[in-house]
Amino acid sequence: MTTPRRDTYTPETLLSVAVRVFNERGYDGTSMEHLSKAAGISKSSIYHHVRGKEELLRRAVSRALDGLFAILDEEPARVGRAADRLEHVVRRMVEVLTAELPYVTLLLRVRGNTETERWALERRRDFDHRVAGLMKAAAADGDIRGDVEVRLATRLVFGMINSIVEWYRPEARGAGGPEMADAVVRLVFSGLRRG
Repeated sequence: MTTPRRDTYTPETLLSVAVRVFNERGYDGTSMEHLSKAAGISKSSIYHHVRGKEELLRRAVSRALDGLFAILDEEPARVGRAADRLEHVVRRMVEVLTAELPYVTLLLRVRGNTETERWALERRRDFDHRVAGLMKAAAADGDIRGDVEVRLATRLVFGMINSIVEWYRPEARGAGGPEMADAVVRLVFSGLRRG
């Protein structure tokens, strides 16, 4: 007598598969059928865990956003001179990005086509504004260059960090998360800090 195949998927493993498929096909280009095939389980098994693909998207981008916002609650991000706090935040952003690469990649690719995407974009803007506030405070303290407009500097820093999702592959040899964070911090702050 053979035992029936048991669904071994948990919400976490299903989320991991969904994020991979969303990143490969795009959220809009992914159907429940695609998710079912990638997971090797029936659509009804997926619905046992979630209401649909938008719930999977919300869980995925929440994981990325929660990791980023948690940085702002860390003591080195809250206490001390603004430039030192900013340096801590930049370092930790790179570390979160590399640790949660598929989730942050998905977050950076949402376009606002669904309620969840609009919510994620709004939270991302809030995070960006809070980091920009640190940049402005560091400039007002005279700790970073005053000859580069703060909004431009903020966009360039975010551009450098966010571009990591396009080329960083943890399985490839080379710099890992901490080494990457060190390199980004050196490049950013040797250019931003006053001599």
